[in-house]
Amino acid sequence: MIEKFGFENIIAWQKAHSFVLLVYKTTRFFPEDEKFGLISQFRRAAVSIEANIAEGYRRISKAEKLRFLNVAQASLEECRDYIILSRDLEFINFDTFESLHDSVETASKLLNGYCNGIINNNGNKD
Repeated sequence: MIEKFGFENIIAWQKAHSFVLLVYKTTRFFPEDEKFGLISQFRRAAVSIEANIAEGYRRISKAEKLRFLNVAQASLEECRDYIILSRDLEFINFDTFESLHDSVETASKLLNGYCNGIINNNGNKD
């Protein structure tokens, strides 16, 4: 069995990773002329969510951890916009919109909870 990295045990990272996979699966069907536009931007922002959670995991101080998690939150909000834009451009149907929306909402709630846990943890100085 392959051992998981520490950040892989964070539920917020797991949900963010699932969201990234869904974004990649969904954007495969976007118009070819969006390859360097919306597809690239959407994927980059989605990957940024999970990558910043992973990078923040190993930071020692609360301030550093929270800085990376805040970048993840910002990328998550960017993805919310791309979901709406994809719907309005009719690149996705209602079911796909709902699936992306639900996935990003779940990741957002868990990421916010993770941030609050770090903020309220008095055992970590900084």
